Amino acid sequence: FSPSVLGTREHWDAAYERELQTFQDIGDTGEIWFGEESMVRIIRWLEKHKVPLDSSVLDIGTGNGVLLVELAKSGYMNLTGIDYSPSAIQLSEKVREKEGMSNIKLKVEDFLAPSADLSGFDICIDKGTFDAISLDPGDAVGKRKLYVGSLGRVLKPEGFFLITSCNWTKEELLNEFREGFEILEELPTPKFCFGGRIGNSVTALVFQRK
Repeated sequence: FSPSVLGTREHWDAAYERELQTFQDIGDTGEIWFGEESMVRIIRWLEKHKVPLDSSVLDIGTGNGVLLVELAKSGYMNLTGIDYSPSAIQLSEKVREKEGMSNIKLKVEDFLAPSADLSGFDICIDKGTFDAISLDPGDAVGKRKLYVGSLGRVLKPEGFFLITSCNWTKEELLNEFREGFEILEELPTPKFCFGGRIGNSVTALVFQRK
């Protein structure tokens, strides 16, 4: 991929500072990455597979924290969201307060250098964070490897990893996460037709840690 400001912390700090101000002004929680159907897709999979409601869930790059709120509304109790942008965590804290979801834990954390207490999760969820890392103008390849290494540390053996991406195909993601993870399922996403060929603009996969 071509390097982009979308891969820089400065971009996300500025973006979430704007969203935080907008929330304080008019109560708008901001953009939901990949739309509401992306959250429904994740929750439906968890419910279909009868994932226990007390399972520990980590939202990697939580942004405004809306996914965690929806998980809490669905009955999930052990929820943690991390983001390397302090402004994102401030925004997600405001959203949490507005929704009255005091049981959601939120932390400023860089997933590429996670703290020691960030471990033992049953489920990790990523909606767009791996995409952003892949656009880093610095060492994107090295940072993707750091990401996979961090995922292996924070996710329990046999834990589930649900990733939604608009930059990577299924085959590319299988290659990126080939070490330590195996594919369980591809989740249905909206299809488009271009030049007689049908494709997906978004890829959603479920991996299991070996």
